[in-house]
Amino acid sequence: MIRKASVMYVYRDKFEEYKKRHDQLWPEMKQVLKEHGVSNYGIFLHEPTAMLFAYLEVESEELHAHIAETEICQRWWVYMQDIMQTNPDHSPVSESLTEVFHLA
Repeated sequence: MIRKASVMYVYRDKFEEYKKRHDQLWPEMKQVLKEHGVSNYGIFLHEPTAMLFAYLEVESEELHAHIAETEICQRWWVYMQDIMQTNPDHSPVSESLTEVFHLA
């Protein structure tokens, strides 16, 4: 299993809406994530900086990379663009983090 982590940024006045939308994550989005080898996925909010920390485990980098090509993922990005920082293609602004320690 490959561990991945990244940070994203939610608008300060949208913390509750961000949580609400993820509490009601579309079943088809859940299915796409699982079909692309994603498990143990969590997102945490650091309120003082409006930074989101995402952690997930994936079966393969290649399989995971194909999520972005799915119609459901692209619809999800459009749905989320009004509450978080996004790129021109509507994907969330995201910075990958490098693992420097892991205790198993």
